[in-house]
Amino acid sequence: MEEELLSRQLPHSLEAEQAVLGSMLIDSRCVAEVIGMLKPDDFFLQLNKDLYETIYTMFNFSEIIDPVTVLEKMKQRGVGDDKTADYLMQLMEVTPTAANVAQYAGIVKDKALLRNLAVAAGDIRETVFEGVGTAAEIMENAEKKIYALRQGNSGDSLQHIGMVLVNVFERLDELSRSENAFPGLSTGLRDLDKKINGLNKSDLLLIAARPGMGKTSIALNIALAVAKKTNKTVAFFSLEMSREQLAMRLLSNESFVDNQKLVTGKLSEEEWTKISIASSALSQTDIRVDDNPAISVAEMNAKCRRLDNLGLVLIDYLQLMTSAGTGQSSNNANRVQVVSDISRALKIMAKELNVPVICLSQLSRANESRLDKRPMLSDLRESGAIEQDADEVLFIYRDDYYNPDTEEKNVAEIIVAKNRHGETGTVKVQWLPQFTTFADREWKHSEG
Repeated sequence: MEEELLSRQLPHSLEAEQAVLGSMLIDSRCVAEVIGMLKPDDFFLQLNKDLYETIYTMFNFSEIIDPVTVLEKMKQRGVGDDKTADYLMQLMEVTPTAANVAQYAGIVKDKALLRNLAVAAGDIRETVFEGVGTAAEIMENAEKKIYALRQGNSGDSLQHIGMVLVNVFERLDELSRSENAFPGLSTGLRDLDKKINGLNKSDLLLIAARPGMGKTSIALNIALAVAKKTNKTVAFFSLEMSREQLAMRLLSNESFVDNQKLVTGKLSEEEWTKISIASSALSQTDIRVDDNPAISVAEMNAKCRRLDNLGLVLIDYLQLMTSAGTGQSSNNANRVQVVSDISRALKIMAKELNVPVICLSQLSRANESRLDKRPMLSDLRESGAIEQDADEVLFIYRDDYYNPDTEEKNVAEIIVAKNRHGETGTVKVQWLPQFTTFADREWKHSEG
């Protein structure tokens, strides 16, 4: 019985843990390499965990790391005594060579992942037997737990500020070396990028407009720009248009062949050549399209989690979505609650997936009755919660839609009504109706 209990211990490798720590004590150059791979919780033995946490703290403060300084620091932190000195000597003796530290750390990481997986499996099993919630909800929670492990997050959301600061400094270092003038992904429209600082990870960006203003067009513009420049996967959930319609729009956008000609199929030889080149270029990108018209946020989240190289999620559009719990409802008051739930779930999804999520939204007709028909935040349909949850809210306005005699023909205003990363204001871009796409206006120094 005793042997059986010992064999059922959670996975770990004390030899690998000791070899990692021994390597760091023998050669302090190993420390930077290991810090990037392991967290203190990846160690199984408490003494090893305390020792690694001490080295981790010393590294953060750029202190000299050797057996003497580490021992002194452990005593200061109350996790070391006279016996600890013998243990440090033992660690250095049992370490074959510091040159293999990455392999040792890999073993420790692997065993920690197996332990976390065992704990998650136990939690899932317990939830199943408790029987609280529907099967779909239990499965959603199970997927979340496994996804968190895949992302290297054991699920402990309370994190010491020192650990957070390490991530912040890494990000600042990354930004300082980047050639981009802004931190996020490019939308493909440089004036807009400058205004909103690009598309940032874990942000929920809302693009709202009246029908016919070009919401889907700008979403496709952005999808194409991100897919081409980053080689990342772009997930496009289209609740309104079919996959084929979207592909047709992308083809027109990429080939600069009139969209109307693509719809009718009346193409010249030159246009056939253009679309075949564009088709080949589009096939090189990783844009995934889902045209299920009754998809919920939970289903979107589950599908996105399975994508390894996800860079951006786009949803067209909010008012067509169903809430997992209540579904579509004709009751207006209830619908407000449903939209609030959806917008909250979208923000949580953006944080979980750690990618920008762009959601399109319809506007109410309130602007039609005003003299100035430019949209305002109060025009957002059915929910003020959308405004609260979104990190940025963008409106599209084309004056020639309402005033055919306007001087600004085929000019679109992108009104940044809310912006957590900078100031609000308006950016003007060129609208190309024949290709249903947006482009930067000709750059003029006077506008810069």
